[in-house]
Amino acid sequence: MPQPSAPLAIHDAEILATLDRLKQQFTQRHLNELFAEDEQRFDRFSVIFEQMILDFSKQRIDSSVLDSLIQFAKKHHLAEWIEQLFSQQCINYTEQRAAMHWALRLPKDDLLHSEWAMPVHLQLERMFALVEKMHAGQCRGSSGEVIQDVVNIGVGGSDLGPLMVTQALSDFKQVTAKPLNVHFVSTIDGSQLSDLLHQLRPETTLFIISSKSFATIDTLSNAQTARLWLEKTFGAQSQFLKQHFVGVSTKADKMTEWGIAADNQFLLWDWVGGRYSLWSCIGLPIALSIGVEGFKQLLAGAHKMDQHFQQTAFEKNIPVLMALLGLWNNNFLNIQTHAVLPYDGRLKYFAAYLQQLEMESNGKSIQRSGEKVTFDTCPIIWGEVGPNAQHAFYQLLHQGTHAVSCDFIAPIQRYNTDQFTYVENAAALIEQHHLALANCLAQSRLLAFGNQALDPADLPSLPLYKQYSGNQPSSTLLLDELNPYSLGMLIATYEHKVFTQSVLWNINPFDQWGVEKGKNIADQLLPLLNADIADTRGLDASTQGLIKMLREKIDG
Repeated sequence: MPQPSAPLAIHDAEILATLDRLKQQFTQRHLNELFAEDEQRFDRFSVIFEQMILDFSKQRIDSSVLDSLIQFAKKHHLAEWIEQLFSQQCINYTEQRAAMHWALRLPKDDLLHSEWAMPVHLQLERMFALVEKMHAGQCRGSSGEVIQDVVNIGVGGSDLGPLMVTQALSDFKQVTAKPLNVHFVSTIDGSQLSDLLHQLRPETTLFIISSKSFATIDTLSNAQTARLWLEKTFGAQSQFLKQHFVGVSTKADKMTEWGIAADNQFLLWDWVGGRYSLWSCIGLPIALSIGVEGFKQLLAGAHKMDQHFQQTAFEKNIPVLMALLGLWNNNFLNIQTHAVLPYDGRLKYFAAYLQQLEMESNGKSIQRSGEKVTFDTCPIIWGEVGPNAQHAFYQLLHQGTHAVSCDFIAPIQRYNTDQFTYVENAAALIEQHHLALANCLAQSRLLAFGNQALDPADLPSLPLYKQYSGNQPSSTLLLDELNPYSLGMLIATYEHKVFTQSVLWNINPFDQWGVEKGKNIADQLLPLLNADIADTRGLDASTQGLIKMLREKIDG
């Protein structure tokens, strides 16, 4: 494995000096100037790969910046790190594990990686068999009625990934023998599950308990609530668990202890991080929604991006380019926040998904060398579906005081007349999609060029509060259409962007000790809230005071 890189501030003095010099220039230079100097800028700073187009011409760079960033990546041994990622090496060094989420999307006939592909496909085939059985209306509950509602109980990667993909691919929902609805529950306070259970029937409901460790208190608490709900109908001693619960975990023994039948257990591996797990049987809700072939296309799209990431020169490598642009904005232009703005309502959960993927992965301050970082790592990731965001926080983007970088994401094609009985209806919906695309282009244009995007005739009389500075950098990602294959490519693109940045920042993107410790402390405080333990000495004054007040309110 390559040795840990030196800190960003001292690594390769010549390239760093060049980037620092360019930083001084580009702190003052405006995108208007860059476009005026180079009529071929779009051609120079855009990449097309299969169903994806990346336009990064509105980033505050020129060829000298990009060349220096690529040299910076090479000095950090990025090619060697990519090779190590696609291996069994313990690249997740703090947990002594590999990070082989890419193996979840290997083709079944991949002879080079057969030792990894075979066990993965064994579990996938078992999952596919359950999906086809349910789609055929052959999966029945304890009363003999056909299962018609599936509730996925998970949190974090066991919820966000499947939820995001299921929503994004809602146009590809499979027609089944009987209507099949997929629901998601993640909140620990019980309100989300309680509201849902009032709408469901125990006789026709199946629960999926998704937990890598099968020890996450959020998930097991909701699972227990579901179990008690079923017991009210079937009785505590009945055999309803077999017909109404499926488990997905690395811990077969814990699933068995909880009561899930062996035939209903689907396995993960320690080398699958939760936020990288939707490609595995954690994706069961996705497969139930879009079908077996749709799920296979999702995997195929991700695998194609895996190949692109491994085989393509950095100059045309989409994940690498996105990572380098993020590094430039974050570490040189001092842009500490990044907005993700999809112009398609089906991607409503994509920004939330990326918040976990990026900030849980790269929100770190200790390098692989064991030293504390002396530079900024992951920016704050946020966002919303573009048309909604335009009426919420775009005011800050256009006229606020914060520098923000953005990713605009949109499908080129949205509707076709084959989807509708009446052509007039299709035409109206297509026109709406064109309106969304026009807004996508307009917003990135105004962010970049400011007043120059306005009518010149209006500028002399325009008050300051109606003027725009521009120079907010953005990239635009276009997909031919949003389908299982292209979505697989898109998600894998961001996964590899995150990994590339972790190499450049010299941090481990595959652990999450901050998350783990917060959960441990919650476990310690729970007995105090339940009054099982009375002594709060040793806690800080704030926590002591809050527990005292909570106890008083709870006890009445």
